[in-house]
Amino acid sequence: MLGDISKVESIYIACGYTDLRRGIDGLDPFSRSLFLFCGRRRDRIKALLWKGNGFVLLYKRMESGAFQWSRNKQEIRQLNWQQFRWLLEGLSVDQPKANKAVERVIL
Repeated sequence: MLGDISKVESIYIACGYTDLRRGIDGLDPFSRSLFLFCGRRRDRIKALLWKGNGFVLLYKRMESGAFQWSRNKQEIRQLNWQQFRWLLEGLSVDQPKANKAVERVIL
């Protein structure tokens, strides 16, 4: 499927404002990653996903409201799948009341 993201291993957001007209040449296409970008209006997200021989552009526009997007333009942030779902629903990726993931501790 052209826009299937089920095999993605990492999700990255480029914080701040991004103008994709400058190109995507700096991205690592072989990393099995989904790269997310947001413009000034914060009502649209563009995602780039490598599929075999080229990038696929995925696009979501909020009908009302805006995405909760970090504006620290120096930051690249990695998200987990739950944070990605929150982002697409218009929520902050840092939910203060969310249960934190439990990691396995080997003794």
